[in-house]
Amino acid sequence: MGNMKERVAYLQGLTKGLNVNEQSAEGKLLLNIIDVLDSFAEEVYNVNLAQRELEEYVESIDEDLTGLEEQLYDEDCDGVDEVDDDTDDEAYDDEAYDDDDMVEMACPSCHELVTFESNILDEEEDIEVTCPYCGQVVYDNALDIADTGTRVMRDSNHIMHPGV
Repeated sequence: MGNMKERVAYLQGLTKGLNVNEQSAEGKLLLNIIDVLDSFAEEVYNVNLAQRELEEYVESIDEDLTGLEEQLYDEDCDGVDEVDDDTDDEAYDDEAYDDDDMVEMACPSCHELVTFESNILDEEEDIEVTCPYCGQVVYDNALDIADTGTRVMRDSNHIMHPGV
């Protein structure tokens, strides 16, 4: 399609070569149309410049982001690679966090679901699990569940939610 500014300049030269002037109605119309085309060509040129600048800016942002991602992921990977063999492998084992190892209970007060690790159920020390939403006790391991299925109280006034 060519450069719009050059094409408008050609039309302006053509109107001068044909002696088109503002004295006739047609001449006035043609000269105004060419002026409008010149304004459009200037705006299109400015928009193209702005678009090129934005493309360059977005490319630099993309390069910076890529560098940051590489640094971030390299640090994450480095942290995992540097784990001692003597450390507890269960902390990095995906199977250690199965849904089977979690207990989910509904809070007796606000009825929101509270999730906690199932090993809390086997703790010897007295442990209470409270609802993070309302603060009420959801589970208290001071309660014993007898083999008959009935609950027996051990030195506590708290009750276990029936969902356990």
